[in-house]
Amino acid sequence: MQKLKINGGISLSGEIDISGSKNAALPIIASSILSSSCLKISNIPKLHDVSTMIELLKTMGASYTNQGDYCLKIEANNLNNHIAPYHLVKTMRASILVLGPLLARYGKARVSLPGGCAIGARPVNLHIDGLRKMGADIQIKEGYIDAKVNRLKGAKIFLDPITVTGTANLMMAATLAEGKTIIENAAIEPEIVNLGECLQSMGAKIGGLGTRVMSIEGVDYLGEADHEVIPDRIEAATFLIAACVTKGSLRVNRVRIDHLDSVIDLLKRAGATISFDENHIDISLKGAIKPIDFTTNPYPGVPTDVQAQFMVLNVLAEGDSKIIETIFENRLMHVLELQRMGASINLDKNTAYVKGVRKLSAAPVMATDLRASAALVLAGLAAKGETIIDRIYHIDRGYEEIDQKLFQLGAKVLRLDS
Repeated sequence: MQKLKINGGISLSGEIDISGSKNAALPIIASSILSSSCLKISNIPKLHDVSTMIELLKTMGASYTNQGDYCLKIEANNLNNHIAPYHLVKTMRASILVLGPLLARYGKARVSLPGGCAIGARPVNLHIDGLRKMGADIQIKEGYIDAKVNRLKGAKIFLDPITVTGTANLMMAATLAEGKTIIENAAIEPEIVNLGECLQSMGAKIGGLGTRVMSIEGVDYLGEADHEVIPDRIEAATFLIAACVTKGSLRVNRVRIDHLDSVIDLLKRAGATISFDENHIDISLKGAIKPIDFTTNPYPGVPTDVQAQFMVLNVLAEGDSKIIETIFENRLMHVLELQRMGASINLDKNTAYVKGVRKLSAAPVMATDLRASAALVLAGLAAKGETIIDRIYHIDRGYEEIDQKLFQLGAKVLRLDS
């Protein structure tokens, strides 16, 4: 098991390129199951979760070829196995995304109940309820979702609460269903829009993409497509915050500015100076950090995936702040590790009350989930002295070569084998 050693207290400077979005790439890879031909995907991030999803499709009989760096061609038009086994699904909750495509294309699926980061229950009942409304016979037994159907039929589905993976799963399933499916209270995250655009390029008939009400008219088959994954807005946000916690100055390239409105607003409120062009952001923060209150919400609100990183910024601020987490009930586990580094944070259920301490002390800490690990990296960059972060396999699930990218910006970061 690997660790990161960070010697902090250095202001980051320079420029960095943002990788393709993990949360867009995973459902797009799963969507290849729907194609009667092949799907070529570019701007694929080199991440453990992406490798797991590709391996999952490979076990089902799919084939793939690398088409150069960050580009993949997948052929999943003749799968001979419709089982998503526990040993793969347990490491990545996004594996549930094969359920809808398998049912739509082959009429059967056996998918292990998912695992992944321990940040909350994240139940899959909305996926199952929606597919049942579309005519699927679904049983839960021996830790697996067993599903079968002759052909899915269009239905009216209301999602409560909003679910990103649920929207993606049902949207993919509906593309090959008989008749029209209406998904109300749908997720509108950029990753959902990117998936929808991929499906449309394959021949899907999707209306209302990017709105809370989607209308999908099922077709008999989907064909070949060539699609590009959007930049990772969470990775971009993490590096923007890194510039601020280290009082540095960065240019962050290959971003979608329109996907970062809520993040940019918070950073400006914290005192950052920000300017941007079509696909890059320049950011610096030289003075005192101002505390910022915020609540996480579905897009276009503040993403839950940046809550932990912004908490580090508030810890270093001059003054008090309040953070309310509304998406996942267990996504405040990083608080205990930040307290080990000198943070003053009090928890009351889903609310964190942060008293700015303006500096942190290096300490050995342990990552509990993907975004918590990113927060600990930011804390280590800001703290003077040597911070050792254990269980960094979490961060490798969502950040491509983060240690090398930080080294490129002047950070003293070293990957260690235990």
